[in-house]
Amino acid sequence: MRARGRATPNAATTGTRRLALAALALFATGVCACAGQAGVPHSMRAWNRPFPPFRIVGNVYYVGTNEMAQYLIATPAGHILLDSGFEASVPRLAANVRALGFRFEDVKILLASHAHIDHVQAHALVRRLTGATVMASAADAPVIASGGKGEPVFDGVYSWTPCPVDHVVADGERVTLGGTTLVAHLTPGHTRGAITWTMQVTEGGRTLSVVFFPSANVNPGVRLVGNPRYPEIADDFRRSFAVWRSLPCDVPLGAHGQFYDMQAKHRRLSSNGGPNPFIDPEGYRRLIAEAQQRFEAQLAAERR
Repeated sequence: MRARGRATPNAATTGTRRLALAALALFATGVCACAGQAGVPHSMRAWNRPFPPFRIVGNVYYVGTNEMAQYLIATPAGHILLDSGFEASVPRLAANVRALGFRFEDVKILLASHAHIDHVQAHALVRRLTGATVMASAADAPVIASGGKGEPVFDGVYSWTPCPVDHVVADGERVTLGGTTLVAHLTPGHTRGAITWTMQVTEGGRTLSVVFFPSANVNPGVRLVGNPRYPEIADDFRRSFAVWRSLPCDVPLGAHGQFYDMQAKHRRLSSNGGPNPFIDPEGYRRLIAEAQQRFEAQLAAERR
């Protein structure tokens, strides 16, 4: 589908948004240039450290933290942001976008890899500051909109500011903005509504397939057999692995930097010369194979 915004904001709304963005800019250049940790779970604070923004490939840019991956897909008609991260990191997120030469307020579409706190806590704030259209899958949309209620793993553990979802994305749906198209592939398991987003970019005269992998991890304490909160979890994972194996991929990216060795690849990218290390089709195949091995091992252990 093509991006569809909400009603055009009136002058008062636009003025309020500009004031909020101005305050955010001042905030980001002050003591919070390295972002606070208020509202960030203690177990996740090591993931929320600064990391320099950079271009990965084509019109895809990294604007996340040392571990919480967030992506800006830049287009002439505005930008797409994949994952909002933590609220405390929004000043740094906005500064990262600006450091790359783009305007944070030009984010027109806000997507999610999956509805866990480390990926969507800041959805409501980003939506308020930019006016972006929020899109999510049918299964994750009510979790985002309720602030975490009904999520099979973390309901009652983590919560966030509820964020309206403006458009529910169907499996195979195409989201287009400014000549760039992302395709949604529903790949449940890590959450019921996790989405693997794919797109194509041009780099060095080549057309490359990019895959934004949400996660295939089974969270600690989650059972694949006899799970009353998510009875179909094993079947969902199996179907998702079939999807992941079927996707062409030249550039594997993911919701966490460790999924695709982001920091090591960034060091190689910054060393000048040589091929782009993020072009790594073999790395994608290895990522999926190793994730499936872990899944199958846990499933077999639970069935003994």
